[in-house]
Amino acid sequence: MQVSENHRRYWHKNLRITAILMAIWFVVTFVIGYFARDLSFNFFGWPFSVWMGGQGALVVYVAIIWYYARYMNKLDQEHGVAEEQ
Repeated sequence: MQVSENHRRYWHKNLRITAILMAIWFVVTFVIGYFARDLSFNFFGWPFSVWMGGQGALVVYVAIIWYYARYMNKLDQEHGVAEEQ
């Protein structure tokens, strides 16, 4: 099967955004969560470690999902592989 240059660019951009968003996910899940106890300041009236574990990470996860869906819709349209609506 012959892969066109358009398909290669599409796949490269897809892998790039996935890697970036997975790196953000990793940092939020493991790095900030691990070091949050050392961050001893209040955030919205709660210790930062409690807020990050209970609310902040979930907000970031939803933002990652929203951004990925938005980005991929634009990328699909740009490369002519968008679903018909």
